[in-house]
Parts: sequence; C-alpha cells; structure tokens
Amino acid sequence: MAFQIPFKFGGSSSDATIATRARPSRMMEYDQPLVWVVVLLMLFGMVMVYSASIALPDSPKFAYLGGKNNYFLLRQAMFIAISLVFGLFAFRVPVAIWQRFAPLMFVVTLILLAIVLVPGLGVSVNGARRWLPFRIGQPSEIMKVVAVLYAADFTVRKQQYMHKLTKGFMPMAAAMALVGVLLLLEPDLGAFGVIVCISMGILFLGGFNMIWFGGIGAVLVLVFSSIIALSPFRRARMFAYMDPWEEGNALDKAYQLTHSLIAFGRGEIFGVGLGGSVEKLHYLPEAHTDFIMAVIGEELGLVGVLAVVGMFYWLVKRAFDIGRQAIALEQHFAGLAAKGIGIWLGVQVFINMGVNLGLLPTKGLTLPLMSYGGSGLMFNCVGLAILLRIDYENRVRMRGGRQ
Repeated sequence: MAFQIPFKFGGSSSDATIATRARPSRMMEYDQPLVWVVVLLMLFGMVMVYSASIALPDSPKFAYLGGKNNYFLLRQAMFIAISLVFGLFAFRVPVAIWQRFAPLMFVVTLILLAIVLVPGLGVSVNGARRWLPFRIGQPSEIMKVVAVLYAADFTVRKQQYMHKLTKGFMPMAAAMALVGVLLLLEPDLGAFGVIVCISMGILFLGGFNMIWFGGIGAVLVLVFSSIIALSPFRRARMFAYMDPWEEGNALDKAYQLTHSLIAFGRGEIFGVGLGGSVEKLHYLPEAHTDFIMAVIGEELGLVGVLAVVGMFYWLVKRAFDIGRQAIALEQHFAGLAAKGIGIWLGVQVFINMGVNLGLLPTKGLTLPLMSYGGSGLMFNCVGLAILLRIDYENRVRMRGGRQ
C-alpha cells in the first residue's frame, strides 16, 4: 500500500547529529547478530577462497603468482580489512546525508561507468571492460549501492506521482536505461539485471501502480529476451544451459556449468572434506570467484550449502525487518533503502547460486561477501554498513533520543 509522506528533501541538520545527542540506554546501539553474520560470511569466504585457489599457481595462466599458494588468501584478507574500514566510515554517515547526496552520487557513478569505456582509461580483462585505471574498482559495484539510495530517494520525492506512468516511472526508467546502455557496452548484463531488480523492487514497495508494474515487468522480460537473442555469445550460452550435456556443449559453452554440477554431485551430503575438491584442480574455471559455491558444495556437501543459504536468508530477512521498522517510525527513505539492500543481496545471491546449480544460465556474478574480489566486497560492506546505520537510528528514535 502506498504511503503519504510529509517529507522535506534532504532532511534537516538535526538528523545528521542524531547519534551525538542520544541518551544512554541499555538497548544495544547496533545489531550485533547482523554484524557477526556478516563477519562470519566474510571469514568463511576467505577460507573457501584459499581452498579454491590453492592450486592456481600451478597453471601457466597464473605464472605471475610465482608459485605462491597463499596469494589469493593474503589479498582477500587485505580486501576484508579495507572493506571493514570503508564500512565503519559508511556507518558513521547519517542516513539524511546519504539521502541528500543520492542524486549527486548517481551522476558521479554514471561518469565512472562511462570512463571505463574510454580506450586507454578503462581496463579490459577477459574481454570485458569493467575496471577503472589500475583496476582500482568496478563502477558497476558502486552503482548497486547508489541505485538503492537513488531509487529510495526518487520514490520518496515522487510519492504523489506513484500512480502515474509519466511522472512516477518514466524518469526512473530513463535513468536505468542510461545505466543499462553503459553496462551493456562493457558488457555486464548480470549487474544490469541486479540494478533493474533493485529499482523495480523499490518502486513496487513504494506504492507504484500495480497494473503499470505488471505491464512494465512484461516489457522488461521482452527486453532481456531480445538482448539475449540478438547477442550470439549470450544466445549460445542460453542453448548450452538448456542442455549442458549435449555433445559439444559439455566441453564448450557449458563447460563451467557441467563441472559445477559434477562438484555438487561429488559433495553429496557431507562433502569430501575441506581442501579435498578435485574440480578446483584446473577443471572448474573461476572457482574462487563466480563458482565458489560449487567448491563449497563439493568440499562441505549439502550441509555446507544449506548453512550458507541459511545465513544469507537471515541477512535478507533482517534487512526487510529493519526496513519495516523504519517505515513504522515514518522514516520512509531509510525504510526503502533498507529493503533495497535486502533486494540487492537477495537477487545477487539467488543468481549466483542459481548459476552454480544450473537453475539459471551462466552469468558472471560473484557471491556477495564470499567470492574473491576487492570492489565487490568493499561495496557489499558499505551497503550493509548503511543498513546497520538505519537500524541504529531506528533504535535511537525508539528509546526517545533527541533528533
């Protein structure tokens, strides 16, 4: 149901100092279980990154590692440390500030997405141009966080137009179309799909007209189907996904998928034991990034997979609980942002696990908090720090803290 909001864009300066004038209370100031689940996922991911990458130095492709079996372990530990620092900084920023600068951050991130396409500036890896100079980060990862904030701010500002197509949807559609063009030029269809789900999900939660929403959803399905049909390599992936064991597919377009399925099959209920994976021994490509879930399934079995699924389920549910609480306290931007973070994590986890299990066509999306990588992990932590900040401000308001 749509909500009506007497909201002043940008908030007030008093909102920015909500933490500094709160009265002491026995109530915990932050969600400790949420913090521990996030830390546990990152540490478990670091262990699995080490296990999945320990044989990579033996491959000529990774000759630059110099035979160091702990190369990816040390870098992942460094990424976690840096991400926690960024997360701590993000937590200290009041929600009102995030809302005030959401439109500006969206514009800046669009510029970064354009920069990676400039020859000589953007860095190309494996045929995709997604990295900023010196591989300091992927703007597509930044856009996931920014899309949450921008969509939540847009929905709050345009609340009175949520039942109108021209004013309630078209401006957001134009913004997402621009993001889509830039991402498809990289190309990065997976990130574009996640960002579209974030935007549409927040519009839906903000009270967008259900009839228009259903029609637009059908159009989006048609758009994504057309993108796949008109792209030879995406079309080939789709056919391979439909029958990965067909002669020619298993050793070509469906190579990753078939070896991922073999890994899950070998793991059975309790797995072959930590470190005992065979598929990571140069059979399964990207075992430490996109297909880390397959290594978990092989080494820790169904029990390990269900443990990871359970933690992510709890994390997404907690994000929605925090969002509902914020809306009950009439903090509608905060509520939509919290739910948007839940949508982002839930959709990306679903796609990654679906690809690993053969439920979805192969797509290059990492498993949040667990896969190897710097920018992805960093902005996962920033998004979750914003979620913690929303919960913190909810707690301050509920115990009567001055705003």
